[in-house]
Amino acid sequence: MTGDPYAPGQEPEIQIDTSVAHPARVWDYWLGGKDHYPADQEVGDQLEATIPEVVLWARADREFLGRLVRHVIGEGVRQFLDIGTGIPTNDNTHQVAQRLAPESRVVYVDNDPIVLAHARALLTSSPEGATDYIDANLHDPDTILTEAARTLDFSKPVLITLMGILEFSVTDEAYTVVDRLLEPFPAGSHLAIACPSNETNTEAMDEVAQKWNDSGATPIVMRSAAGLTRFFKNLELLEPGLVPLPKWRPDAGTLYADRDMDFYCAVGRKP
Repeated sequence: MTGDPYAPGQEPEIQIDTSVAHPARVWDYWLGGKDHYPADQEVGDQLEATIPEVVLWARADREFLGRLVRHVIGEGVRQFLDIGTGIPTNDNTHQVAQRLAPESRVVYVDNDPIVLAHARALLTSSPEGATDYIDANLHDPDTILTEAARTLDFSKPVLITLMGILEFSVTDEAYTVVDRLLEPFPAGSHLAIACPSNETNTEAMDEVAQKWNDSGATPIVMRSAAGLTRFFKNLELLEPGLVPLPKWRPDAGTLYADRDMDFYCAVGRKP
């Protein structure tokens, strides 16, 4: 589906299983939001007990998104494909982009019912620009691209963001999907990812993955630095490369810029 999911005749049928933790709701819990349930809080607390820094990941991820969008706006990018959107919060992609470039066009993609329930907050575009929401799965890139073409001009560069979603694609199919998403877009397009990694804190991060998977939630996989860098094999990896979230081009307002995290990010440019 595209457009306003609450338009007349398009009211979504939303069914939410509150008995099992969901990543968007756990993320919301860590951000101090209100859209979570006891199962989400329980798993969130279990993961925090293993690695206390997990509660910082969500904040650092939002800050990285803001710095990223500001960077590509400066590079002339005015189109954004935000896959794995999550529950809307402050400074969503279109808000950051359209403050600097009101003509920016943003397409959000998620298949989580609770995100769909809040999708209206993602459709408040500036008059000069556009926003859209697609109810689709990362594993179906052709549907994403077909629906995104309603809003985005595929002859112009785009930023594709995959924040906290690739860990839920547990096989090497993830690399094929990312390549397919980038395929139709021209040179100057960018890919940004943010994922937990077991590169440095292997035992604890593998325990985090095991606890998450044991909860019955959507399974995850921890990739090494090499596994994450592989997503950029056909791209120019921007400096400073693959780094912990706060260390990607921090600015004066960046929190935790002096510390490492087991949540990594990187940005690549299509040559």
